[in-house]
Amino acid sequence: MKIAIYGQYYQNSTEPIIKDIFSFFNSNNVEMVIEENFLNMLYEKELVKKEYKTFSPSTALDNSFEMLISIGGDGTILRAAAFVRNSGVPLLGINAGRLGFLAKVQKENIESLLQYVIDQNYSTSERTLLGLSCEPYNEAFEELNFAMNEVTVSRKDTTSMITVETYLNNEYLNSYWADGLIISTPTGSTGYSLSCGGPILTPDVKSLVITPIAPHNLTARPLVIPDDTEITLRVTGREDQYLVSLDSRISSVKNESVLKIKKTDYKIKMVEIPGETFLKTLRNKLLWGEDKRN
Repeated sequence: MKIAIYGQYYQNSTEPIIKDIFSFFNSNNVEMVIEENFLNMLYEKELVKKEYKTFSPSTALDNSFEMLISIGGDGTILRAAAFVRNSGVPLLGINAGRLGFLAKVQKENIESLLQYVIDQNYSTSERTLLGLSCEPYNEAFEELNFAMNEVTVSRKDTTSMITVETYLNNEYLNSYWADGLIISTPTGSTGYSLSCGGPILTPDVKSLVITPIAPHNLTARPLVIPDDTEITLRVTGREDQYLVSLDSRISSVKNESVLKIKKTDYKIKMVEIPGETFLKTLRNKLLWGEDKRN
């Protein structure tokens, strides 16, 4: 079995997790291939000593890998998705952060849950991705032009609102006068969109959410639309540029540029460990506090 490993380093919370993972997989003769920058950091911190093969953004993963394991929080998983892309390699998140909807494995029970990986006793769920194109051409979106959580447009160097002219399948919807606009997948519905008043969608829902950020018109509410809708945005404002973010990747775009957003023809596979469901996470992390039936 061959596993790819990618992670972020947080000294107080991550070191024991990293040691447990490496110890567990080495004792079970699992081949680990480590993301190049992450491995260099592990050497620097003297958390590992033996030599490992590496991968990088220029060497895409292939189907020889059982999965990619992400060590960190949900943001780390979103960055890890850039290594997976359309390879079909499943992603498993080990949570070293705080609130995690994607990072399912908690540090308290790493070994027992990783045993499911060794036994191949897990399922996968497919997560919708959003693709982005820009007219005129913008090289920032040439290679990594997809998002797993959301595509967001927002004001840049001003406190003034921007106007986001919005079309659904080429039919005019609205001109949002706001700090920005979020186009969210079901996966991203528990992220930025939720903090701006958007609804929670379960991961298997075939919908997208349009959520305005601090709109001037208080009747501008979040809107749920079918996920086969093509969304077209044209942004204007007092400054020459505005910001476009695809998850954690942010670029500046000129006013009047036309953005087209639609779901990609491939999806990201997330590893589902038995007993660690979306609804359990929802109960524990968001709605009703700790689940007393754990």
